[in-house]
Order: sequence, then structure tokens, then C-alpha cells
Amino acid sequence: MLSPYMSPVERLWFYTLRILCGLVLLFLILPVLVIVPLSFNSGTFLVYPLQGFSLRWYADFFSSAEWMRSLTNSMIVAPAATVLAMVFGTLASIGLTRGEFRGKALVMSLLISPMVVPVVIIGVASYLFFAPLGLGNSYLSLILVHAVLGVPFVIITVSATLQGFNYNLVRAAASLGAPPLTAFFKVTLPLIAPGVISGALFAFATSFDEVVVTLFLAGPEQATLPRQMFSGIRENLSPTIAAAATLLIGFSIVLLLVLEWLRGRSERMRTSMPE
Repeated sequence: MLSPYMSPVERLWFYTLRILCGLVLLFLILPVLVIVPLSFNSGTFLVYPLQGFSLRWYADFFSSAEWMRSLTNSMIVAPAATVLAMVFGTLASIGLTRGEFRGKALVMSLLISPMVVPVVIIGVASYLFFAPLGLGNSYLSLILVHAVLGVPFVIITVSATLQGFNYNLVRAAASLGAPPLTAFFKVTLPLIAPGVISGALFAFATSFDEVVVTLFLAGPEQATLPRQMFSGIRENLSPTIAAAATLLIGFSIVLLLVLEWLRGRSERMRTSMPE
């Protein structure tokens, strides 16, 4: 808010900074929003000006066997990879946060390395590993690699949540006779749930949008929605791709809203937690 004691120069900087931030935000989001009106175009080409309003491309998306198969594959691979990433990422973050051992930094670096290693390298390495095992075109290889890509997000979010965790609550549960597993599910997990769910949502979004690894590991029967869109751009540029992209944009917005709600809930729980 503007302070009544601001000088004219400070007021000018106040408004200039906000205008610059607005322009940067517009620059980042405009290429994404441009595709939305095109999905309602009645014409057969992705061009402006629009020739009319129509829902034909959404109808084509939901009536096409190829698009529905790719959507079904994405809804098979992404949730399965998310569950694996959530379980292993949570366990790894708890061990790294509570444990003190030699080489801890190295282990942490290896676990989050999928975030910094180029995805094409992961795709090639995954193909060279799974192809000799006969798992080159299978759901199993796709799910496992997508889980590896999602684990770093779970580790980072859960580790951040554990930084403010009061371990006296776990000790209190143990002093009352609760076994370690019971204390985890009754005390630890409910308190770190916002971090776990946030990491799971990031892992789900990563798996759902991933296309490079899928190009290496998935056959025609395992093609996911992003791969189907990539193939459509290369072979036949149809406005149905714009409809699919608009649906993904809406889905991403819902994920962001859920993440913001979880962040607020985690902050409220942390401030209300007794020291």
C-alpha cells in the first residue's frame, strides 16, 4: 500500500514496478492464453481472426478413439507414477531430514538429479536400460521412469514441511506406547500431509505433461495425451490440438488452486502448532 509519507520519486517507482511486473506477467501468460480462443474457432485452421464460435473440436476430442486412448493412458500412467513418487519421496525425505550420516549431501544430490539432468538423457538411458529387458513398450517402464521424475518434487516439498516439524509430538506418542508405525500414521503423516500432497500434485503434473521420455519408452498403445499432441503437430495440425491444450490449461489452473490452498493450510497449521 502507498504510504502517505512517500516522496514523489518513491510513488513513481511504486507504480513503475507494478506496471513492469504486470507486463512481464502478460508476456509470460499471453502465449498460453492465445490458444484458448482458437479451440472455439469454427474454422479448420489455427489462425486469427476467428471464423466463428463452435464446440466441434471439443466434440471431436471426446469422440476420437485415438484421443480417448491417449487420455486413458495418461490417467493410468500419471496416478500410478504419482503414488510411487509420493511413497518413496516421503520416506526418503524423512530419512534425509532426521538421519545424520556420511555422504548425506551426495545422496540428496542423486535423488534430486532428475530435476537438473536433461530429460532427453533420461529418456535415452531409460530406453537403453529397459529395451534389453523387453520392457521398451510397456506401462511398467513408463510408470517407473515418470515416478523417478516426480520423486524430487516430493522430497523438496516434504523436506520443507519437516523443517518446522515438532518431533516432540512423535516422542510424546512413543511415550504413550504407540509403535513407530502407528506414530507415523497418527502423528507425523497428518501434520506433513500438505507437503506430501503438494509434492504429489507436482509429480502428477510432471508425469501428465511429460513427452520426451514417453517418445522413447511408449509404443502406439501406450501413447499419452502429450505424445498424441506432439504427433498431431508433426503430422496433421488440427484445431483438436487446441481443444486438448485448453483442457490441459484448465487442469493446470485447478492444480495451482489446490496447491495454493494446501500452502495456506500448511502455513496455518505451522503457526498454530505449539512450540
